[in-house]
Amino acid sequence: MAIGRYNPEELELRWQKKWEESKIFQADEDSSRKKYYVLEMFPYPSGKIHMGHVRNYSIGDVVARYKRLQGFNVLHPMGWDAFGLPAENAAIKNNSHPAKWTYDNIADMRSQLKRLGYSYDWTKELATCHEGYYKFEQEFFLNFLEKGLVYRKKSPVNWCESCQTVLANEQVDDGKCWRCDSMVEQKNLEQWFLRITDYAEELLTDLDKLVGDWPDRVITMQENWIGKSVGAEVSFSIVDSEEATETTDKSIKVFTTRPDTLCGATFLSLAAEHPLSKEFTKGTAFEKDAELFIQKCTAMDKFERAADDLEKEGIFTGKYCINPLTGYKMPIYIANFVLMGYGTGAVMAVPAHDQRDFDFAKKYNLELQIVISAEKDAPIANPKELSEAFTGGGYLVNSGEFTGLSTDDAKKAIIANLSEKNKGKATVNYRLRDWNISRQRYWGAPIPVVYCETCGIVPVEIKNLPVKLPTDVAMRTDGKSPLDFLTSFTETTCPKCGKAARRETDTLDTFFESSWYFARYTSARNEECAFSKEAASYWLPVDQYIGGIEHAILHLLYARFFTKALRDMGYLDVDEPFKHLLTQGMVVLDGAKMSKSKGNVVDPAKMIASYGADATRLFILFASPPEKDLEWNDRGMEGAYRFLNRLWRLFEELEDGLSAVLPCASLDEIGDSSNEIIKQLRRKEHDTVRRAKKDMENKFQFNTVIAATMELVNEMHAVKENLQQTEAGKKALSSAMATVLVILSPIAPHICEELWEALGFTKSISHAGYPEYDEKALIEDEVTIVVQIQGKIRAKLVTAIDSTEDAIKELAFADEGVIRYLEGKELVKIIYVKNKLLNLVVK
Repeated sequence: MAIGRYNPEELELRWQKKWEESKIFQADEDSSRKKYYVLEMFPYPSGKIHMGHVRNYSIGDVVARYKRLQGFNVLHPMGWDAFGLPAENAAIKNNSHPAKWTYDNIADMRSQLKRLGYSYDWTKELATCHEGYYKFEQEFFLNFLEKGLVYRKKSPVNWCESCQTVLANEQVDDGKCWRCDSMVEQKNLEQWFLRITDYAEELLTDLDKLVGDWPDRVITMQENWIGKSVGAEVSFSIVDSEEATETTDKSIKVFTTRPDTLCGATFLSLAAEHPLSKEFTKGTAFEKDAELFIQKCTAMDKFERAADDLEKEGIFTGKYCINPLTGYKMPIYIANFVLMGYGTGAVMAVPAHDQRDFDFAKKYNLELQIVISAEKDAPIANPKELSEAFTGGGYLVNSGEFTGLSTDDAKKAIIANLSEKNKGKATVNYRLRDWNISRQRYWGAPIPVVYCETCGIVPVEIKNLPVKLPTDVAMRTDGKSPLDFLTSFTETTCPKCGKAARRETDTLDTFFESSWYFARYTSARNEECAFSKEAASYWLPVDQYIGGIEHAILHLLYARFFTKALRDMGYLDVDEPFKHLLTQGMVVLDGAKMSKSKGNVVDPAKMIASYGADATRLFILFASPPEKDLEWNDRGMEGAYRFLNRLWRLFEELEDGLSAVLPCASLDEIGDSSNEIIKQLRRKEHDTVRRAKKDMENKFQFNTVIAATMELVNEMHAVKENLQQTEAGKKALSSAMATVLVILSPIAPHICEELWEALGFTKSISHAGYPEYDEKALIEDEVTIVVQIQGKIRAKLVTAIDSTEDAIKELAFADEGVIRYLEGKELVKIIYVKNKLLNLVVK
C-alpha cells in the first residue's frame, strides 16, 4: 500500500491519538528496570506557549524518547506552576476570577503541548493551585514550624507597591521587582520566614557533587549568592562620649573578613535600620538630623546603597566605641552604604585599607591609620597623602605586638588575642538570608495558622488540611488581597482553646510550590501523602533537568533546600534533587529575545499549521546547540520542512523494495558481503549511528545528530539506483532507512512512526531499541594516500588499506606527477604517515 502524500497535520494528529489511547508513555516504578527521570521546568499557565517553551520542551522530549529507545523506564511528566501574581493581575484586568483564568489557560496550553507530540505521561499531570496539591505543602509548612525551620518576625522587607506584596531578596533584581520591574522599597512588617540559612553550609559544600553535571556558571552563581565569608566577630564596647572613661553595658558586634586590619579601625558605621541607630540618638542633639537621615536611607533601594559609585554619606550618633586592640575611641556614624541584611548591620571602618571607608573618612575628616604594607620593612607612607585605600595583603605595620606578621599569620594571631580577652572569635558569615515566604496577595496557598488573643499563633491541625483558598471572592481593583475583607474566611475558632480567632490572610510564596513539585510527580495521584517514599526513592533524583539560566538562583536554590529539609524530616532519601542540569539558550529574532513588548514573537501555532509539529521541532533543535541562543530564521524553518519532504519522497521511491529490516543489519542478513556499494552505504550507516550516539551522550548535541542523519539520507539518494536492482541492495537500503527513522524519531516522532509502520514493523518505534554500530563496518578497504613534495600535494594514491611503506613508495615513484617534480632533484628524506601521507623532502 502506497504511503501517499506527506500530510503533517493528518498523520501527526493520528499518531498523537494512538499514543494517548495506548498510554505508551505512562511510567510506573519497576525495580527490575533501570529508571531515567527527565524533567523540564514546568510552565506558568499564561494561555499560549511561545517559542521558548517549544525549545525547552522539545529538548526534554528528545532526551525522554532517546532514553526509552535505550531501554530505560522513563518518567517524563508535565504540570502547571499555577499560583501567583500574573493570574491575579490578569483576572483583575479581564474582570474574571484567577481560578477560571488559570484553568482555562491550562486547558489551552495542554492542547498546544499535545499538538507538538511531546511524550508526556499525562496521568502524572498536576496543578499547584489544586487543593490536592497545596494541602501537602501546608503539611510541610506545619512540620517546618514544629521543627523550628519556620518562624515569624517583624523585619525590614522588600515591598513592591505595584504588586502590593513582599518579595524575597532573591526576587529583587537591581532594586526592581522581578515580576513587574517596579522599584522596590523597604517596609517593616511581620512576616513568615524559612530558615534556609540553617542549610547554608550544606547548600554550599554539596555544590561540589554537581561539578561537571551542572553548568559552571550556575554553580558559581549559587556560590556567590550563598556568599560564605571566613573571618572574625569582634565586640566593641560603647562609651557615651569622647571624654567618658567608663564603658556602658552595651557593645556592638561586627563581622570582618580582615581582622588583620583591626588596629587601623578608626570609626564604626551602622546601618540606618540598625536598632542602635535610633537608640543612640534618641533624646540627643543629633536626634532630628538622624531621624531624617534614617528615613532617607531606608527609602533608598538597597542595591543602590551597595553600589561602588554611591556618594558616601553619614551622620554622627554622638557615641563612641573602644577598639579592643588599640584602645582608640572610635566615633560611631550612621552610614548610607551599610546594609542591615549583611553581616550584623555594623561595620568597623578601616579607611586606609577599604575604599568605601576611605571615601567616607575623607568626606568627614576622620582619622586614617596605615596598618598594612605591601612589602616587609618598606617605608610607611603619610596617611594624609593617600589618594586611595590599599586593599591588598602584605605585612602589618603600626600594629603593636602584631607588627611584622604577614596578613595571614596576623589574622590567626589577632583572633586568638580577641578570644583570650573575650572580645571576639573566629566565625563564618553567609550572604544568604532566610527566605521570606509571606505574600500579601490572594492567589496562593493559605498559610495554615490562626491568631488567637489567648493562645497567640496556633497551627491548624494536619488532619484539618487543606485550609482551602475560597473561590467565592470578588477581586479588588486596588491589588489588595480580598482575603483581608472576607469574614467567612478570616473568622474562625482557635484549634487550641476553641475561642474566636482570625486566620492568617498571607499566602505562601509561589516558589514554595515549585520547590517540591518534582517529587510530587512520583506519586501524583496519591491522596494520602505528598508522595510515597518508595516511589520517590525509585525515581529521584531527577536525572536530567532542563530550564532557563534565569532560575539559577531562585528556583534551584529553593528546590535544593526543600530536598534537604524534607530528607531530614524523613520524606526523602536524596541529598540533591537534580543530578544533571541543562540551561538552554533563548530564542531570539534579529538579535533580541522574543517578547510581546518588542513585537518580535513567532507564534508556534502558525508554524505548526504551516509546516507541522515535526518540522517545527526539527528546526528548533537543528538551528543551534541547546545551551546556545537560537536565532529564529524563516528560511531555516522552510529548510526543515523540505528535508522531511525529501525523506518522505525517498521512502516513496524505495517503498516497493523496502522491508522490515532492523537498523544496522549484518552482512549475513543483507546477503552480499562483496558488493562495494552496499559496503559503502553500510559504512555510512554505522558511522551515522556512531556519531549520533556520541553527540547524544555528549551534552545532547542534537544539531549534529540531525546533520549526520541528513548525510545518510543523501548517501541513500546517491546509491539507490545501483542498489534497487538486487535483493541484497534492497535490504541494505531498508536497513539504512530503519536507522534514519530510529535516530530521527526522538526529534521528529510522527513522520518516523508513520514510515516505521510502513516498513512493516508492528510495534511503535519507541520500542525499536537504539541501533548499535559495528566497528568492523567502519573499516574502509581502500584509502587515499596524499603525496607531498616540498609541502605541496603532487599526487593522490588510491591503495589497499594498511599497505606497507615500501608498497606506497613503489606506487609514488611510478606516478608521472611525482616523477616530473623529482626530476633533477636530490631526495634527502622520506616521511610516511600510515594510511594518510607520504612526504618527500628534496634539495
